[in-house]
This record gives sequence, C-alpha cells and structure tokens, in this order.
Amino acid sequence: MTDICPKCGLPLDICVCSILDKEGENKIKVYLKKVKFKKLITIIDGIDNSEIVEVTKKLKRILACGGTSRNLSIELQGDHKKDAVKALLTIGYKESNIDVV
Repeated sequence: MTDICPKCGLPLDICVCSILDKEGENKIKVYLKKVKFKKLITIIDGIDNSEIVEVTKKLKRILACGGTSRNLSIELQGDHKKDAVKALLTIGYKESNIDVV
C-alpha cells in the first residue's frame, strides 16, 4: 500500500506539494550579520518551518560550511550571500522570491 500525502491526499509518488511550496509567495531574505569577534554569519529567513531542517542540511552540504536552523531562520558560518542564492536556486526556489539585502 502506498503512502498518502497529508496535504493533498494524493499518493506520495505523484504528490507535488513540496514543489508548489517552493514556488509559493514566500519571500526569502538573505543577509549578513556580525557576531562575536567580528565574525560574519549569513542568515536566511522565509523558509517554511516544515522544510527548514532539510534545506539547512542541503545548504551546509553545498556550501561546505557549518550552520544551524534557529528561530525560523538558517544561520550559516561565513559570508555566503552570493553562493547561498545560487544554492537556493539549485534546491528549487525561484529567483523572484529571493531578496539579498
């Protein structure tokens, strides 16, 4: 027996909920923040709470950096503004939904 998607009720084989969520109207904001000892971290806000852990893992792997998801945002160690946008595009988010500040 196949698994059923809790959102749309379709089998998971043909479910497109995750793709539609990425193409939604969420505005993703990418910016830098200085923390202790003048270190920079890249913060990404606007990722849906249900996929924040998965996106964090993918970004850390693609950008080869440390990071965490905290308070509904993703924190990556270092200055990865430009690279984070490219990585978000490869994950499947639309460029029109990503704002770099």
